[in-house]
Amino acid sequence: MKVGCAGDTSHGVGTRGARTSLRLNVRLDLAAPGQVAHWPQERRDTTLGALLARMVAKTAQHAGHADIVREMIDGHGGSDHDMFDAEEWKRYVTRIQAAADTFAATGGQTSIN
Repeated sequence: MKVGCAGDTSHGVGTRGARTSLRLNVRLDLAAPGQVAHWPQERRDTTLGALLARMVAKTAQHAGHADIVREMIDGHGGSDHDMFDAEEWKRYVTRIQAAADTFAATGGQTSIN
């Protein structure tokens, strides 16, 4: 199994990649060997299971990004927003923003990096 084409990135596979993974999952075992042509040579060899796990993680990450953008647009933070009154919500958002600002000031470095 070979994955990818010239110019393909993990961010660009989207729905096409999801459809392909569903077809592959039906026909191949998770341990089936694979190769991603646009990955560095030392990491190019992989398995179908590793690729599917990567796709799930990337999908969740991008869904989270989309949710953040939606929250910035409508000012509502999903189910958490309903748990607070207006003043408590403002304090909560202020704490989250302060944490984000602190993280940004460190250049993205944390104690777990």
